[in-house]
Amino acid sequence: MGRCSWKENYGSNDYAIAGLVWSAESLDLSDISLVQLKHGLVGFTMGSFWRSGANWTVSVLLCATVRALGSVVYVLITSFLIRENLFALITMNLHAALTFIFTAAGIYTVPSMEAIYAIFSILVYINNGCFTFLLHILYAAFLSRLGMKASLTLPRWLEKAI
Repeated sequence: MGRCSWKENYGSNDYAIAGLVWSAESLDLSDISLVQLKHGLVGFTMGSFWRSGANWTVSVLLCATVRALGSVVYVLITSFLIRENLFALITMNLHAALTFIFTAAGIYTVPSMEAIYAIFSILVYINNGCFTFLLHILYAAFLSRLGMKASLTLPRWLEKAI
């Protein structure tokens, strides 16, 4: 993890080594799943896309998808470990909040659970999309400062800013 080279399987080797180190250090399943599912897979995916020279927009959208799926699996694992249905808790709170907002606005209707699930999914994806977009900007600036700008394919607006 301390080396910085552009070898063929740099990302996958470091991903595997990081997983082994974190597993040996903490032995806490929820911590391992958080780091691996939410951060490790996104880093691996982003590194793979950048190495292949993929379009930046495609990279942001697919990394957001990977992070959203990792977040959902993390909540599932955490729900199993604490023996509590966190998705039910989240959707009930969202349902109560929307009902309160509708009532305060003078709209006397109750949102359906399908609408709640759709809103929840959209909010999770927007949150992860914003995070991965900012992560792309941060890494682009960081790698450009390290002198690796030639190996990056950046949008024109970001190249001008950097």
